[in-house]
Formats: sequence, structure tokens, C-alpha cells
Amino acid sequence: MKKRIQIEENGIYMMFEVTEENNVCLLHCNVIPYEEDSIESYKKGKFSCVQLQLSGYNPDEHHGSKYSGSSHGQLLKYVGHTDTRNTFGRKLEIEQQAENITVISHVQFYDNISVIRTWNEVINTGADEETLEYVSSFALTGCLKEGLKPWNEKGVLHLPHNTWAGEVQWRKYSLPELGLNRVEGTAAAADPLSRQNFSMKRISIVSNGTWGCSEYLPMGSLENTESGLCMTWQIESFSSWQYEISDTLGEIYVLLSGPAENENHWFKKLKSGERFETVKAAVSFEKTFEKTIGELTKYRRIIRRPNKDNEDLPVIFNDYMNCLYGDPTTEKLIPLIDAAAEAGCEYFCIDAGWYADGIWWDEVGEWKPSSVRFPKGIIEPINHILEKGMIPGLWLEIEVMGIHCPLAEKLPDDWFFIRHGKRVIDHGRYQLDFRNPEVRKYASSVIDRLVREYKVGYIKMDYNINAGIGTEHASDSAGDGLLNHNRAYIQWLKNIFNRYPDLVIENCSSGGMRMAYPLLEIHSIQSTSDQIDYKKYCSIAAASPTAVTPEQAAVWAYPTTAGDEEETVFNMINSILLRIHQSGHLPNLSQKKFELVKEGIQLYKKIRSEIRESIPAWPTGIPAFDSKWMSYGMRKDHKMYLAVWRAGSECSNFSIPLQEYGKSVKSVQCIYPADLGCRYRLNTGNSNLSVELDHPYSARLFEITFS
Repeated sequence: MKKRIQIEENGIYMMFEVTEENNVCLLHCNVIPYEEDSIESYKKGKFSCVQLQLSGYNPDEHHGSKYSGSSHGQLLKYVGHTDTRNTFGRKLEIEQQAENITVISHVQFYDNISVIRTWNEVINTGADEETLEYVSSFALTGCLKEGLKPWNEKGVLHLPHNTWAGEVQWRKYSLPELGLNRVEGTAAAADPLSRQNFSMKRISIVSNGTWGCSEYLPMGSLENTESGLCMTWQIESFSSWQYEISDTLGEIYVLLSGPAENENHWFKKLKSGERFETVKAAVSFEKTFEKTIGELTKYRRIIRRPNKDNEDLPVIFNDYMNCLYGDPTTEKLIPLIDAAAEAGCEYFCIDAGWYADGIWWDEVGEWKPSSVRFPKGIIEPINHILEKGMIPGLWLEIEVMGIHCPLAEKLPDDWFFIRHGKRVIDHGRYQLDFRNPEVRKYASSVIDRLVREYKVGYIKMDYNINAGIGTEHASDSAGDGLLNHNRAYIQWLKNIFNRYPDLVIENCSSGGMRMAYPLLEIHSIQSTSDQIDYKKYCSIAAASPTAVTPEQAAVWAYPTTAGDEEETVFNMINSILLRIHQSGHLPNLSQKKFELVKEGIQLYKKIRSEIRESIPAWPTGIPAFDSKWMSYGMRKDHKMYLAVWRAGSECSNFSIPLQEYGKSVKSVQCIYPADLGCRYRLNTGNSNLSVELDHPYSARLFEITFS
């Protein structure tokens, strides 16, 4: 007997159907109600709400590399469901069983936010051991079913390409542009259940290893250009993950997951009574890509660890980028500390190199200050930071140990990742294994020493290697060892914050190579990039709120002594609507350029309480790395702060449409810089803002109010 579970929550409509065969199908999940005629009845069996492959079971479908025909996608049968509420909102749990396996699918709603968070829990209820090869975190078929056009004509996939110094670069593709074409033949048209009614091709986006964002962010977005609907997701994993998009019976599906055997060398053995929980995935549903990001921004704020840093948004000075570059000494730091304090910075972080006399890269691990760099001890510059009214910080890379660190030779192999009987080495470092309680104890002792002896209130926690697919030591598979290490590291971080709730720990990984929400749910601030060229950084800065809340997005501002005043302004505007990561040789700047830095920081302090509550906006679209003009705004109620950049364009004029953000524009004011001048005009007929900037690399910040 058919049964339906119908949900309407926070503007999201979900429709589950329990078929006559007792399979649970997710027929619909969107911001419009389910339409009965949107799915032909013969297709509904393919709308499984979970895909699960176990060793020794038959994936009974012509599937190629796809997971759409997993063994237990069809074998699981409905047992029951619960529909409750918790502190976040409504919570749905659906239980299914096959012969020896129980799966509980979790769907968490968030009050007044059109986002769901989903994950699956697999339990071995049989007597024998079972091996998991793949488990989805989220599965939805029929993602482009609304409208009359075929999916190949209306589906647009937004992909967030990511790389060192080139983070958060979204691009749009039609599905055929990525090689996914409709292949149904005439036989399929005559007989809809014939074999040739789907492609073997899939769009598979994969991350492998400990750098989970080295090629893509663990995100994606699928837009239906005919119906005007969009879904955007984030997989909450900072190492290995995978998602695929393909077709089945003429419908497009999306499968999101953490690690899998084929892509990530992951499998998990479950003894009788044991259970496994997938990584979580969050999916936002709205009418446009920008609106889905707005909903994800609200969601990210809800799940994030409550902390003072994201309330106060203090200004950080860090001595690394376009400044000391890992070569700090007391002599070099004192004038920087003085200038940072005068400019209005509230934290001062001594970056890499403080623990080594010379070349520091492959000697990291003991975390003891260099007596050569600091003849009177590192406490001398730290005390100077405190005397200037700032909170001191230090750089760490706690998850690794350099191959030339004296301590590394004395430690047993079970402190480290092991593959094929050897310690894993990457870029001169060993990877520590946080499953080992001795590793966690040592890492905690380092934090304790920095906080208690050196009075540190800020840690830049970096991570600069990719230790690969994982560790084989004490694990079912390399990927299993990696996933459990990640979970142990997260728990260790939580314990550190429980011990030191006001400690600020920046999440950094050569910039944004681990810009993902298992870490950002705990850390209050994220390094967005290591990009050293301010002219290229603007596109990264402007796009970063797609991946992280604006108040967590640390952006470098590093005006140079050789640059002109427009360079200084450009640098400051890169960061003012996010989190200022100030750097550069401030003591050597001209008085005018230093005053521009100071003015930018003062303005930031006036508006930062609004940043933490605002929603990002891109009136001219998400910028590309080579965009010549771009804009990015923060909107709250009837106000928007809008940054506008001219990034090398030959044209000095730019038009910015504002009609989507209010009934009409009441006022526009250029609020930074105060006295360098800028020609702009509001076109009242269409609410477009025209901006003219004479310098080919220049920027301005506007305050806009709407009726």
C-alpha cells in the first residue's frame, strides 16, 4: 500500500513516497509544491532517498561508474519514521532495512532558513561482518523535472574551482558542456523501460587526500533556467569527498557523499551491532544562485560555534604577507607592532619562522622560540604587543612534524600516517595521526604552553601539505583511517575551545585549501588566500562569501611602500566588507597612505556590527579571476554597503543594477576613501548606479539605502 510523507517547512516542500514494494522514494525537494504530473509513474522507483553499496551484493543495473544503481538503493524497505523538533527546528528520521542492514536517514530543518542538513546512519543488524563501499549523504532525483524543456537545454551547473592563490572561482556550464548528453534512442522512446534510456556518463567532482579544497570547494549548484529554481550544496568534509550528477530514466539526479572506495580508497567494515555515520551535507533551495548563498550564510551562522570573535570582528595584523615572509626578529617586529597599534589593529600575529634559527620549513614540530631571532626571548615582542593594547598571536602547523625535527626521530611510527609500512612524507613533513591519544596530548601541551607562558590569544593554524588518501595503520582502509583522523582532530579542536573559549584560532591551509564547514563550524576565521597580488585578490575576496560567512573570511590588505594611494585604497576595500587581515610594511608607508589605512580600519570598526548580520550580494554576478570590473555588497534591511573595483579595464565606466534589492534607491554615498574623489550617479529610471574610476586599478566603497 502506498504511503506519503509530505513536508512543508521554511518554504521547502518535500515529498516522500513509500511504494507498494515498500521502497522509500524522495519524489520532490524544492521551494515550490510537488506537482503530481511532474514524474511519470514508471520512473518513481528510481527516486531512492539513499544509495548504499555493500561488498558481495549485486548492483543490479547497467551503471558504469555511477552509484545510481547501488545494491541497497532498491533492497532497503521502509520500517517507519519520526517527525520531531529540536533547538534548530524540525527533524525527520526515516528508517529502512534490508536483510542485515538498517539505515536511518536524517533530515534537519532550520527555522526560517530554506536549508536542510542531511546524513545517513548505517547499522549492521546481522550476525556477520558487512563492508561498506559507498554511502550517500544526500540523494535527489528529478532535480530538473520542473518545466517542459529537456534537462540538457535548461540545466546549468555552477562549479567552484579552487586552487592555491586562486580560490573560490565559480564557473557556469550547461550539462552537455561537461559531456553529459541525452542518449535515449528511439527504442527507449517506444519502450520507456528499455535499457538505453540513460547515460553511462556522469559529472563526477572529487577531492582526494587531506587538502579537501585543492581543486574544488566541496560545493556545487544546479540551476533550472526554465523554471527559475536553484539548489546549492556543501559537503561537510575537509578531506576526501565526492559528488556525481547524471541521468536515469530521463531525469537528472544529484548524489552527495564523503569518501568512497572507487574514488577515495575508502571502505568500512561493520561488525555485528556496529554503525557508521556519513559526513553531513547541507542543501539550500531558492529561486536564484545568489539567494541560495544567502540561505547558506544564515545556516552557517546557525551551526557555528558561538564565539566572541564573530561578534566583535577585531582587526588582525599578521606580519607575513608582503612583509616579513617568515623571517621575524625582535628588531623587525617592534616598529611593525607600533605601526599596527597606531593604525587601529587589535590583534598582532607573529607568523611562521619564530621557532627556527634559519630555514624553518622542514624543522617544524617542537614549537620552541628561536633564541637567535629573539635574544631576550619571544616574550619581549609579545609584551610589546600587550603594552600597545593588542592581543598577541603565533603561527602553528600542529598537524605535521618536519622530517628534520629532532623530535620526529624519537617518536614511534604510530604517531604518523603510515602507508605500505612507511611513514607518509609530503613536502618535507610527516602527517601526525590524531587518532593516537599521545598525539592529541602533545598537541594540547603545545597550545597550553602558548596560551599560558606566551600569553597568546590568537593562533594562525596552518596546514601546508597533502598527505594523500590516508593511513593504513589501525584502519580498515586508508580512507577509513583518514576519515577517523579527521573526526579525532575535530574533537581535539572542540576540547581546546572548551578549555580556552576566547582563544581565536584561524583556519588556514596555504590559504583556502581546507575551506570547509567541519572546520569552519568550529573556527571563527578562515584564511581566504595566499595571493600576493592585490590586483588579483579582489576577485577572491569578492567571491569568498559563497564559501564562508563574511565575518569569517580573512582577506589580506597589504599596501606596499612603492605603490600609490589608489593601491592602498584598493587593498583596504578588498577586506573592509569581510575580515581585515592587515599586513605590509606599515612603518614605511607615506603619511597619506598610512592615513588611508587608518581611515579604512576606522570605517570597518563603524560597520562591522552590520557585517556579521548582513547577507552577501553580487549585483553584477560572482566575479571571475580575470574580471575587469566587479562588485560585491553586504545588505541588511534597507541598507547595502557595496564595494566596486576597476581591475585593469580599459573602460573607466561601470553600471551596477540595484533594482533587485529594494523598491527604489533613496541615496548613494561614497564612504571610502573620503577625499580621493569619485564620479558616480544613480539613474533613477532603472536604479542602476553608474561609477567612473580614472585609475585602471582602483576601488570605492558605497553606502546605499533603499525605500
